[in-house]
Amino acid sequence: MRITCPLCGTRDRREFTYYGARDYLNRPGAEAAPEAWDDYLHLRDNPAGRTEDLWYHEQGCAAWLCIERDTVTHEIFAVRLVADQSGTSKTGAKKPRRKPAGKAAEGQA
Repeated sequence: MRITCPLCGTRDRREFTYYGARDYLNRPGAEAAPEAWDDYLHLRDNPAGRTEDLWYHEQGCAAWLCIERDTVTHEIFAVRLVADQSGTSKTGAKKPRRKPAGKAAEGQA
């Protein structure tokens, strides 16, 4: 699968890290019940068909991307920078701007 990064152009899928459905950006609030956090961290849909996913361009420009694609045919309909969308999610949580902790590049201390 080839993904066209808005900043780097067309690249192989192996340059990117998949983070799941775009709903991943809608984190529960700090006051949310433990059940809400459990659902957020562990429950994922696995739809067949058109989805909107969150990807990180790990081996390129380090941009967060929202990719609209078909999980059956692998057709990509749209690729957008998360930073180009509104500054906060529906819950008011700030959208990710950097690579999450624990995903440090190999070889770094």
